[in-house]
Amino acid sequence: MVYCGRSRGCFLCRKRKIKCDEALPECGNCRVYGRPCPGYRVESIFRNETSKVEKLVKKTNGLPPDGYWGRRRDSNTPSLTLYPVADSTWEERAVCYFFDQYTSVEEDENQAISYLSFLPSLYAVCRDNEPDSPISNSLRHAVDATALMALTNDVNAPSLALRAREYYGRALRGLRQALATQTQAVKDETLTTMVLLALFEDITGERNGLASSHAAGFELLMKLRGQGQLGHAQGRDLFHFAYTHTHVEILALRERPRYDTDWIAESLNGADPVARLIQVASKISQLFLAASSFQASDATSTPTSFPPDTASQLSLLLLTCHQIELELASWSQDLPDSWLPLVIYTDKKTNRDPLITYHHLSIASVWTYYRAVRIISHLITAELRRTLALAIGDPNSFNDDPSTTPATIQKHIADICRSIPFCVGDVDIMGNPTTSSFSSSASEAKPRARAFSVYSMIWPLWYILSCGLATPAQEEQVRTCLARIGSNLGIRLALILAENAEGQRKAPVGMAPPLRAEAQVVE
Repeated sequence: MVYCGRSRGCFLCRKRKIKCDEALPECGNCRVYGRPCPGYRVESIFRNETSKVEKLVKKTNGLPPDGYWGRRRDSNTPSLTLYPVADSTWEERAVCYFFDQYTSVEEDENQAISYLSFLPSLYAVCRDNEPDSPISNSLRHAVDATALMALTNDVNAPSLALRAREYYGRALRGLRQALATQTQAVKDETLTTMVLLALFEDITGERNGLASSHAAGFELLMKLRGQGQLGHAQGRDLFHFAYTHTHVEILALRERPRYDTDWIAESLNGADPVARLIQVASKISQLFLAASSFQASDATSTPTSFPPDTASQLSLLLLTCHQIELELASWSQDLPDSWLPLVIYTDKKTNRDPLITYHHLSIASVWTYYRAVRIISHLITAELRRTLALAIGDPNSFNDDPSTTPATIQKHIADICRSIPFCVGDVDIMGNPTTSSFSSSASEAKPRARAFSVYSMIWPLWYILSCGLATPAQEEQVRTCLARIGSNLGIRLALILAENAEGQRKAPVGMAPPLRAEAQVVE
């Protein structure tokens, strides 16, 4: 007995043959496209359709039915004409898919943090109310480009990628025009366009090495927009994305910022857990850049090879490290109960470590970032202590501080690995398995979590692989997770970072070498 095909979606979504989120009082598709939602039908009719299903499977030769967004498992890529399009365009389907995967809903009471929650409404305004505005057109093209590329990676349709790149080119041209005048450059639409193009770059995995083409642009726009961008939720969301995007790159590539934006981060509301974590991460970025100038060339350096005031400067930096570590510890202790992690003990017979879960996936992504920041903080401290020991001619003093030992860093790595099953949606809050039978191989199973929640995990996982302190089992778990994110959620940057991490281990602990002199930037 199977469902006869009458979905419980709203009447308009069923007429258009697209997936409906069944939200109340109106569905998300109707809200995005500015049409009144006609409501839902409640009756359910079941009948035996076994013979029809068998005929349908034979007729379509294994193709998924209309409206199914899953990845194809056959090795041959079908042409786009094999996909039933009904009366909705691929752009419309792609936008719905993209908004579902990469934006969070403000009305969701369980949503701990928002992620580009304003984008659907801003897109609708630009499309319907400002159709002739150059920057509005640029934003719409950026949404269409990123949405089509995200859907391309999900359904494996190369012809959609060509269309996506056409929209990307139009969006980039519009962005350059907007950046030419300050009045246009400081608008939310301009920064949103840049955010989308940065997402496009990570979805395709086409960074310049590990450097984002839009890092300089983010820094410039944050500076131009100043503190005023923090006065409304939309501006804060954009700042959170841009600031995190650029400072992750500072830590990964030892890039010095082109513009000072830390003073803006200091203006964030410290009562908000995400804002407070950004403020602490900002201090770590500043510390990292200061510490890199003291990096010892090798273990054979002698006290006479250092400037006379090196020891005192290193001591001051170590004091800053201690203060930052206290702030990080305080962050985890001052959270509301709904933000605290849950430790789930598994069956002792399996000999597995306990799992770590959270009340919401968005909280899990913040904690993953937090633990990565703790790892970086410990690595910087360890490197400074090593350099100080060389500077004063007492190498044995390097191991005096237990907080900088590999065992301390390993604890944070272990906590990230224990939370991976929940972060990708393999288990629920109680640790019960949720992964569907999409694939018999765990490494090929598509994560059930939405793309935006795992997107923020990619760089923290890279830090684990590149620091060289994870166990072989942990490395394998992280690589498998990155492979799933890259292959099955279509964020190709994850695959690039997994390949790059091995080379990073040749650098001294805590100090990654620069991978390029200058990033390609948007003028």
